[in-house]
Amino acid sequence: MTGPEADLAALKDATERLLTAVEPLDDDAVAAPSHLPGWTRGHVLAHLARNADALVDVIHGRPMYPSEESRNADIERGARRPAALHRADLRESAARFAETAAGLSGPAWQRTATLRNGVVDTLAGLPFRRLTEIELHHIDLDIGRTVADLPGTFVDRSVEQLARRFAGHPALPPLELRAEDGRHWRTGAAEGEPRVVAGTPAALVGWLTGRTSGSGLTSSGPLPQPPPL
Repeated sequence: MTGPEADLAALKDATERLLTAVEPLDDDAVAAPSHLPGWTRGHVLAHLARNADALVDVIHGRPMYPSEESRNADIERGARRPAALHRADLRESAARFAETAAGLSGPAWQRTATLRNGVVDTLAGLPFRRLTEIELHHIDLDIGRTVADLPGTFVDRSVEQLARRFAGHPALPPLELRAEDGRHWRTGAAEGEPRVVAGTPAALVGWLTGRTSGSGLTSSGPLPQPPPL
């Protein structure tokens, strides 16, 4: 199984893990801080639900969000809801995305769409984008999951995608990312001798996504701060 079908299967598993993990949370736990500065767990859960609906809009050819202000307002408005409403919203919005994606086939997956901040991708890229939201924000909820718990297939793919995303980025020096198994990726500024940053794929993903400070990595020079995603 390859392409969006494999990503959709991985997304289903990740979503069920998340739903199981948030089931015990009560209203006080949802209102408690997450790992994300200024956001409670409720903010993270509201964002995940609205992100699923935004991707449904993208599939239907609509803007991902009407505006950045409306996106932020929806998250803020939903953040303070009771835990039970968060769980229902998360499950129902995930089901809407899964049902909409299931209606795509063949050439439809290759249609292009504009996402937030002007990013352009094919519809085939949406399931992995959604999977990334689920996996990383599960960690952000601060309910026991860490970067070390991310599935190997996900972190392998993420390192490749993050290396492409940051290639040529002016905020990063030239970098060579090295996994312990010998794989390597070039990213950051194109000119100059690359600084070697080495470790497990999970440690690389944790650092590149801002979920860790770079623990578990070695570097041939000072470890830079990756730009926000």
